[in-house]
Amino acid sequence: MKQVHIVSAILLATAALGAQAQDVGQSRAQVQAELSAAQRSGNVMAAGETGLTLRELFPERYAALPAVAGKTRSQVLAELTEAQRKGELPLGGEAGIAMNQVYPDRYPSTVRTAMTMTRAEVKAELAEARRNGDVLVGDSSLTLREEFPQRYPQRRASVAPTVAAR
Repeated sequence: MKQVHIVSAILLATAALGAQAQDVGQSRAQVQAELSAAQRSGNVMAAGETGLTLRELFPERYAALPAVAGKTRSQVLAELTEAQRKGELPLGGEAGIAMNQVYPDRYPSTVRTAMTMTRAEVKAELAEARRNGDVLVGDSSLTLREEFPQRYPQRRASVAPTVAAR
C-alpha cells in the first residue's frame, strides 16, 4: 500500500515538473533529470496529507545537507549591543513590545518627523478647519460640511482647500 502512495507521489511530482517544463521551456530530459535528482535527495513530497518531503520524514535515508556558515560570536555580540542601544529588545511577557516603544525618551529616535508645527499654528489650522466644516462629526466618517451642507458655503471645484501659511 505504501508503494502505491510513493508511486502516486512520484507521478504527481512528474506532472508538476512537466507543467513547469512547458512554462520554462525545459526539455523532457532536463525534467527527468531534475526529478531523479529530487528523488535521490529526498526533495519529493511524501504520500498523504503531511505536507512533508521524504527527507523530512526519513532523514536517516538521505545524506546530510551541507552546514550553512553562521555568524561569528563577535558579530552576534555587536548586533546585540546595537539592539540594546536602540531599545529594540522586547520587554518580558507575551506582548512583544520593545523597550523603545515603552520608553521612547530613553532611546535615540529612528523616525524623525518631516515637519513640526508650533502650538499656535496647530490652533490656527484647527480654527480654519472648524470654519470650513472640515472637522469629523462624532464616530462617523463624515465632516461637518458633509453632515450639514446648508451651514457652509459651497466651495468652487477648481480651488483646493489650503492650510494657513507657516
